[in-house]
Amino acid sequence: MSRPGRLRLATAAVLSASVLAACSGGGDGASTERPPVVKYQPPGEQTDVAAPTKDDTVLGPDATPAPVASPDRPNLLMITMDDAALKDIAFMPHLQEVVADQGVTIANGLAPTPICVPARASLLTGQYAHNHGAVTVGGEGGGYPAFEDADTLPVSLQDAGYDTMMVGKYLNGYTRHEVDHEPPGWTVWRPTVDFATYDFEHPQLLVDGAIKRYDTYSTTLLSDQSNDLIEKQADSDDPWYLWVNYVAPHHGSPIEDDDPEGISTTVPAKEDRNTFEDLDLDTTPEMFEEDPSDKALIRAARQKSSKERRAGLREERQQRVEALQAVDRAIARTVETLEETGQLANTYVVVTSDNGFMTGEHNLNGKLWYFRDSIGIPMLIRGPGLPAGTTTQAPVTNADWAPTFAALAGTTLDRDADGVDVMPWLDSDATRRVVPIAGWPVKGGLEPLYTGVIVGPWTYVRGRKGRGEMYYTKNDPFQLSNLYRDPRYRAMRKELRGLWLETRDCAGATCPRTFMK
Repeated sequence: MSRPGRLRLATAAVLSASVLAACSGGGDGASTERPPVVKYQPPGEQTDVAAPTKDDTVLGPDATPAPVASPDRPNLLMITMDDAALKDIAFMPHLQEVVADQGVTIANGLAPTPICVPARASLLTGQYAHNHGAVTVGGEGGGYPAFEDADTLPVSLQDAGYDTMMVGKYLNGYTRHEVDHEPPGWTVWRPTVDFATYDFEHPQLLVDGAIKRYDTYSTTLLSDQSNDLIEKQADSDDPWYLWVNYVAPHHGSPIEDDDPEGISTTVPAKEDRNTFEDLDLDTTPEMFEEDPSDKALIRAARQKSSKERRAGLREERQQRVEALQAVDRAIARTVETLEETGQLANTYVVVTSDNGFMTGEHNLNGKLWYFRDSIGIPMLIRGPGLPAGTTTQAPVTNADWAPTFAALAGTTLDRDADGVDVMPWLDSDATRRVVPIAGWPVKGGLEPLYTGVIVGPWTYVRGRKGRGEMYYTKNDPFQLSNLYRDPRYRAMRKELRGLWLETRDCAGATCPRTFMK
């Protein structure tokens, strides 16, 4: 079946303003508040940050891999949350118990383009956004219509004899007008249908080619669907791959009485509402950063927040944590189903998010940007051969899981992957690698807002007008001080600039693949 609208651009008219807002770089809604903007001041020496020593190098010696003894053709389960931040999983005790305590927590999980569509496309292709082409949410290069789906991970796995199943959110813009096209490679295809994807109380799924409306809370529905599929696979001789995409804690409808004005919020399950009403925002130094004058690339980072806006962000954070309680229970239920059906010992379970999220960090609300609160993502894995209850510092991106799953299945991807098989690095001494990062305008356009690299504790980014930012989290863990013009860090800046130039257009084998100590 030919894909409808194949040559059309994803436009705001197709995605609608609500879906553009749903994946914007900021989480704010239609607020008319215009807080004052601090004037940008090109930074010089940052006296609050220690000077580098001979040990503060950009690159390090090669790490030593530690191969994992994996079974032949294991089952592969990918569970994704939408907009879950690293800080959020501290409030998910079941995730800790059934995944982290039984497997590996990846401390340096990264989304090289931290926003909905490009992150999910990277999970499907193993490519960075500048190669798979779905670089943003709407307009040129945006959404489902911008994504070429002919040779994705499920296609490769299906060719290798796997049953492949998808339940939940797909790429933004997969509306009722697009459902005649079913992406190739899926044995079972049950995506939510925009714009009901974000209706937590009345979601819609495409089931057997027909759109079905449910009066079930979104997380509960997706949990029911995925567990039913897992139970049915217990009677099959074929290995399987299942991708479960929960919508929480992404914001959505219906609007509730306590929702703050001008800030979009999520919708917790009824039994979880107000269970975290005493949860305050963090008080770490990056929250509502006092002196953001050195932030060169993001105007919003230099805006001060009113007392009312801070209160609204606190309510947003509370509801996000409450919405994740249902996801937490769903993850526990899924692991229990795997165990009860005798499939757990032969299944790798990965839990992650498409991107991080900020609720006041660096004066920002949302995602898309290069700060660790946005680009850093929760990432955990359990499965045969992996050490239980461990944490790895090896950097893993969302572009790595497609080649990793393909390798576990004993096959390869049909397109050149930028990511790598990370299994040999999960129990290794690796702490850094060169990861290219980039972000594009939410409403469309193929010229990036920024490009850069992350190398372990280093972040280097350049904007459209030549301005830059550079952070070193070893000496500045909250990324308060832009070291881009600090003369003490000139040598590091020069080295990072060279890595940025080498990797910003990398593809396949030309993308960095060396893990370092």
